[in-house]
Amino acid sequence: MSAENNAIIQCMDVHKWFDDFHALRGISMNVEKGEVIVIFGPSGSGKSTFIRTINRLEEHQRGTIIVDGIELTHDLRNIAAIRSEIGMVFQSFNLFPHLTVLQNVTLSPIWVRKMPKDEANEMGRQLLERVGIPEQADKFPANLSGGQQQRTAIARALAMQPKIMLFDEPTSALDPEMIKEVLDVMIGLAQSGMTMIVVTHEMGFARAVADRMFFFDEGLVVESGTPSDIFDRPQEDRTKLFLSQVLTH
Repeated sequence: MSAENNAIIQCMDVHKWFDDFHALRGISMNVEKGEVIVIFGPSGSGKSTFIRTINRLEEHQRGTIIVDGIELTHDLRNIAAIRSEIGMVFQSFNLFPHLTVLQNVTLSPIWVRKMPKDEANEMGRQLLERVGIPEQADKFPANLSGGQQQRTAIARALAMQPKIMLFDEPTSALDPEMIKEVLDVMIGLAQSGMTMIVVTHEMGFARAVADRMFFFDEGLVVESGTPSDIFDRPQEDRTKLFLSQVLTH
């Protein structure tokens, strides 16, 4: 059991239904502190649904999810405690259009963590430096490229000083030339020791930074392993077929 005791996320036999549709069919996964996990697979395979259960954006109906020692139940205090430790970056940037980049980043620390505004602004500027857009601090989201907006969203998630970062296809809404700038920020985060779960089709990123990869199909984990296991020695026909499709494009 010692390995499980080190896990910052434990998911055991997680099931989720949307009415009659069985979206997650018994997902089990332990994530160690500082691990980078990449989840990949075809559309509709349950990838996004699964990571959304980890911070209760979707409620699982069967199985157990424990995050940093706290079990996700109907107890709202547990949900709040877990959400305070998890940052999430979505496909769409979800920035407030009427706030500047810096205000978007500092809003939660000021309101939720009761951080003094001066301190929040200083931290916000450091985070914008970290994601490579310090010069955009006083602009509004509409004046930014998609890549800059997504980097703002990453800075905003980091502003809550999370222990875990979840990324739900963070580059899929971006133009090709902007994907690299966002992936570079994520690679830096991974190298800094952040625990990350990333749903992505970016196989180059997965090969470069993932500790383990999980291939989802039809609500199941079909195969998991290190990047070299998955890319060089895939065992399952479904994995081989999917990789042959994504790696040729």
